[in-house]
Amino acid sequence: MAEERNAIKVLAENRKARHDYFLLERFEAGLALTGTEVKAARNGQIQLRDGYAEIVDNEAWLVNVHIGHYSHGNIWNHPIDRRRKLLLHRQEINKLGGKTREKGLTLIPTKLYLKNGRIKCEIALARGRKEHDKREAIRTREREAEAREAIRSRARR
Repeated sequence: MAEERNAIKVLAENRKARHDYFLLERFEAGLALTGTEVKAARNGQIQLRDGYAEIVDNEAWLVNVHIGHYSHGNIWNHPIDRRRKLLLHRQEINKLGGKTREKGLTLIPTKLYLKNGRIKCEIALARGRKEHDKREAIRTREREAEAREAIRSRARR
């Protein structure tokens, strides 16, 4: 029973972030959510693609993350695209605030998951990739896949 509670269940993942950004550092943050948001998130009604985090007045906020309506929420349902507060330590907020003021750095949510019964968000400090960087990453990935396949085919002989 205790092992089941400690298990991490991924609710949503932003796989496109690895393609569009160089992910420099990752941080785990809690989320301040309403009841219907938690139930909808547990049902997997989350989209992180256009989301980002920002530091405003020494508070961290998650913006443009879409959490759909809970089917049994009635009039108590939450607004879908509202800003949600990220729960971080003060020194983490200060560090992220200072780094995002640098040119070209932003905070991107990479994963939403359930950990010990609580919903957590993994945010990454990221620098945007240029188009030629994306192409080079694709070429590198394809070369590595071809090399792995060549090794496997030789091992089968």
